[in-house]
Amino acid sequence: MAVDIAELERRARRLLTPEIYDYYAGGSGSERTLRASVSAWRQHWLMPRVLRDVSKVDTSVRLPGLPETVARTPVGVAPTGFQGLASPEGELATARGAAAAGALMIVSSRCSRRLEDIGKITADGGGAWWFQVYVMRDRDLTARLVGRAVAAGARALVLTADTPVVGRKRRDRGEELITDAEFTVNTGPLADLSLAEQAADVTFADIGWLARLGGVPVLVKGVLRTDDARACVAEGAAGVIVSNHGGRQLDRAVPTALALPAVAAELDSSAVVLADGGLRTGEDVLAALGLGARAVFLGRPVLWALACGGAEGVRDLLTGLTSDLAHTMALAGAATVEDAAGVTRPPAAHSL
Repeated sequence: MAVDIAELERRARRLLTPEIYDYYAGGSGSERTLRASVSAWRQHWLMPRVLRDVSKVDTSVRLPGLPETVARTPVGVAPTGFQGLASPEGELATARGAAAAGALMIVSSRCSRRLEDIGKITADGGGAWWFQVYVMRDRDLTARLVGRAVAAGARALVLTADTPVVGRKRRDRGEELITDAEFTVNTGPLADLSLAEQAADVTFADIGWLARLGGVPVLVKGVLRTDDARACVAEGAAGVIVSNHGGRQLDRAVPTALALPAVAAELDSSAVVLADGGLRTGEDVLAALGLGARAVFLGRPVLWALACGGAEGVRDLLTGLTSDLAHTMALAGAATVEDAAGVTRPPAAHSL
């Protein structure tokens, strides 16, 4: 049976307090981008190939920073903050579930568990993870976190580029959901918490700075424009993640599904292109792969799975969606992830 993420969300909503549910589920502004991020994938049609041998379908994929490791699935875990609100184990449970599913996990700078503990659980499970970086107002603090993440096993850094300031969300009620202790679990005590806020002066030059700091590949997340994608690669990025931050930043930002074709065509084979935002079915994932994404990442669905079933819930979500993808790939005549290229017909071209 196909994974029903809508039902998973309904179950999670019953389990979470209204404040926590809205913290995870809400978007910025009027939530137009939030809604469109899901529906936009359905604007793409699939063009299946026939008479291909699909007796064996292989969903494995090789990604930057994983020279000797192949993720068993192109469906990974997007960085979402403060997962301890969804489950007592928080990111530790997510890491355990992702590793069990053979899925790559991107760990948020705003995680609620220690980086070293997340790294150990991932390694023990035979998994792999990347570290999502916010360049903070205190750059020494950023540098220390990057060093710790790489030492703990992070194989790449993901610079989130679409958050110079935090988008205003209509569902925010002003409650203090995150304690100071949770906010500083990896930074240590801070005399001024504003030093850990995102810096507004981040530029393309910071890609090279992070690469030198970490000594691992750097990808840039939040890219929607072709000119930005090209500039990121010119400054040393190993790839980009096409993303609108799940509709949580600029409202009316174009959905990932509509931005992806142009970015993938612009970069061609010069850098890896990944995507997140609004993916809910195996057909959505295949559409993204067909448009040029090497892999995709899930944000809110992982939180719902975490809230409902902890590590096992995350594992079941990722393995279930991977099974749905494999079935869809077979029907589309794609025996491998690489074979999926070109099976998607995008809607009318958009100038981005």
